[in-house]
Amino acid sequence: MGGEEERAGVTLTNLDQPLFDGAEATKRDLVDYLEFVGDRLVGQLRDRPLSVVRIRPGQEPFMQKNLPKYTPEWVPRIALWAESSRREVTYALCDDVRTLLWFGNQRAVEYHPTLLLADHSAGPTHLVLDLDPSPGQTFRDAVLAAELIRAALAADGLSGAVKTSGAKGVHVFVPVAAGTAIEDAAAATRAIAARAERLDPGLATTAFIREDREGKVFLDSTRAGGATVVAAYSPRIRPGVPVSFPVGWADLADAKPTDFTLRTAADRLGDRDPWTAEMPAPQPLPADLVAEGHTIPVARVQAMHEGKRRAKARRTP
Repeated sequence: MGGEEERAGVTLTNLDQPLFDGAEATKRDLVDYLEFVGDRLVGQLRDRPLSVVRIRPGQEPFMQKNLPKYTPEWVPRIALWAESSRREVTYALCDDVRTLLWFGNQRAVEYHPTLLLADHSAGPTHLVLDLDPSPGQTFRDAVLAAELIRAALAADGLSGAVKTSGAKGVHVFVPVAAGTAIEDAAAATRAIAARAERLDPGLATTAFIREDREGKVFLDSTRAGGATVVAAYSPRIRPGVPVSFPVGWADLADAKPTDFTLRTAADRLGDRDPWTAEMPAPQPLPADLVAEGHTIPVARVQAMHEGKRRAKARRTP
């Protein structure tokens, strides 16, 4: 009852149920989209430990890292030690469309792979800048900030690809040569953000503490190492189910996040894979960028110390 069928060897259930309040879509719409985008989305997930955001009827969304016990044996997986929770976590490796459809049947709407492959020895594959407008700002502000990132990259002979985050923001991905050290990639990401901020400090900021951003676009350089970021082509749990969608630099100024949704993305894509097409070849990181980045404190660590300092100042009469 409510729609049941089998695709790619996966039994799909309750396909005609609403996906979530405000989605204006059913679970069938989600599965249809995942099947359509299939290999293109799997291409962004393959060999990467995967976290998903699921939503059950009547419940709040939740992020799932550890595979549940009822996961079929055929779902690829990898067990990794999680230092933050001091336990071993069994992550899925979404290496095929069958696994993707199984996740869709579990109401997994969002797909957040790690920047590192399961084989960490290869190092990070991309630098990621996450550009997040402050309250009161618009997607247009994020686009302008992305152009600052692009200019900072170009000044050092680098280039990247850009996509909507599926929310208000923009993600810039910079592919890096294999064997890049995790610490150097993180440093280079910090340096790119700092250089972009210097180009227009009235528009953009690297301030990690929210209250210090003064209504500017936050150039988040903390997506490094084992961090996750929502994949290109992934839907988001937001009204209308927007999709994180690749946009060419030439088209970015005219784009709107609402242009790309669970219902419209397939028609816009056709048989293309613009994320792969727009992505430059892997690039070695310039020494000056890495060196500058190593002089910039890690934002989360700096923010933690600053928070403690401010708390102490408030307690001191």
